[in-house]
Amino acid sequence: MTETGTDWRLLDGVLTGWFEALSLAEGAALAGHVVDLSADNLVDLRATGLRVRLASADQAEAVSAYARDLGLTADPSALQQVGVVLDAVDAAAVRGFWQRVLAYAPTDDGGLTDPSRRDPALRIRSSTDPRPLRNRLHLDVGRPAAAVQRADLGSATGPYGVCHADPEGNEVDLVPGGALAETAETADWQALFSAVACYRVSSATQQRELVTAAAGLAAAAGFPLLIDLRPGLVIIDSGKDQWEADAHGLEVDFAQLAGRVQSAAREQGATADPGLPRFVQLFFDAADVAAVRAFWLTALGYTEDRRAGATDIYDPRRLNPVIVFQELDASDAERRRQRNRSHVEVAVPAEVAPARLATILAAGGTVLDESANRWRVADPEGNELVIVGGA
Repeated sequence: MTETGTDWRLLDGVLTGWFEALSLAEGAALAGHVVDLSADNLVDLRATGLRVRLASADQAEAVSAYARDLGLTADPSALQQVGVVLDAVDAAAVRGFWQRVLAYAPTDDGGLTDPSRRDPALRIRSSTDPRPLRNRLHLDVGRPAAAVQRADLGSATGPYGVCHADPEGNEVDLVPGGALAETAETADWQALFSAVACYRVSSATQQRELVTAAAGLAAAAGFPLLIDLRPGLVIIDSGKDQWEADAHGLEVDFAQLAGRVQSAAREQGATADPGLPRFVQLFFDAADVAAVRAFWLTALGYTEDRRAGATDIYDPRRLNPVIVFQELDASDAERRRQRNRSHVEVAVPAEVAPARLATILAAGGTVLDESANRWRVADPEGNELVIVGGA
């Protein structure tokens, strides 16, 4: 394997690298080079580094060289991709429901994927095993209010009036977003678990300049914005709940920062697209929240939410979905016996997979079955995780 090759791994069929950086500004410099190479490259810029997913393997050497010139170090062991798999008797009907919920695009294998490759993919696997009881795993999805209305899912249920079920009982809480604040200065921003603004750009130069400006403003404010570059798009995100002071714990007025980013975007001619923001998180019911939460913290290398009483855990690089836990009624024996029709899948580099499996088993996981570069394990309450070793 060449020096360049050591920087990259194939995850979910995409050549992917993670480059450590000390700041958003350092990462933004490499991000600009990446989008100059091809508008189809995907970049997820974070305060600690950036993930790069290449449209062509031919660009790997150039990106690695740019990174070395900037003093950035690749860390393939940090890479992972978390997705969700649904078993379905009527896969077409289930797929149609979730396509309306998520506004995802169909994939060749019959699943669904976020067109912007930000939120977790949903694989739908045909099954002849009907499971009539409610799952312990469901999705929370935040989308703009108009998009929720267009999804036309019918009457909602649940304590918050936002719960819907697909034809086989898999559930989603589809939550309409709202304005970040009732001011024109932040009109481009929506609050849907995260505070998000999506900007259309007309050139790589405009995209690069907006990213550089947003990174600079965030650095000046001391706030770790999430900045994602997609073909013709810059997506700017607070991270779940991080626009709220009690969540981020910083001396930052996020609405003020959002206003400055909005001003910079408009000055550069970028156009907000209010229909694009989306947020997806995973939600587990658990009889023993502490035990199940501890398992998933270790299994995915996640971090605990800083807030007292919050059960959230999150990817420290903010690249994969947040997971939340709530207590299940321990007396509901029938529901506790239910094997999920849905499970989590995590793709990691092949050389990382054996160590990850060992860590998961030490955390209380149980191997259910295995095949080449693939292990299905259960957490202490039977929720399933499939580990996939990539290349």
